[in-house]
Amino acid sequence: MKCPFCKSDDTQVIDSRVSDDGESIRRRRRCTGCSKRFTTYETVELRMPQVVKQGGSRVEFDLDKLRRSFTLALNKRPVPTSLVDEALATITQDVLSLGEREIESRRIGEMVMRELHRLDHVAYIRFASVYKSFQGVDDFQDAIKEMQRPAGGKK
Repeated sequence: MKCPFCKSDDTQVIDSRVSDDGESIRRRRRCTGCSKRFTTYETVELRMPQVVKQGGSRVEFDLDKLRRSFTLALNKRPVPTSLVDEALATITQDVLSLGEREIESRRIGEMVMRELHRLDHVAYIRFASVYKSFQGVDDFQDAIKEMQRPAGGKK
């Protein structure tokens, strides 16, 4: 850590404490060059992976875009915002827990479908119709049949 006063690279930690909210560590430091004291804060920085689109381009992970997808699928459906927030948090945590620098957009789409299936079947079908590019009624019927299967089972 560089001293903010003399720019020396040689500083010592005098005291460390966890912040009141538990989200950061407060460190009191002393510069060995100029003997001045200063405080630093250490926090965790979680970096979301890049999203690899179907065409190969890469974009930043965008939570707002994910929320818009949920909003469109859930339009006029009786699902509380708190449940949507929980679903978004689950997807974000799942993406982070992969520990990857990149994730395919297809994988995020599957996570969205999983959460929508849990929240509202109509929203699930709406999203699936766009995500899977349904071409006709048969595609809708297949999706409904698939949705009605017991988890892990086949009919």
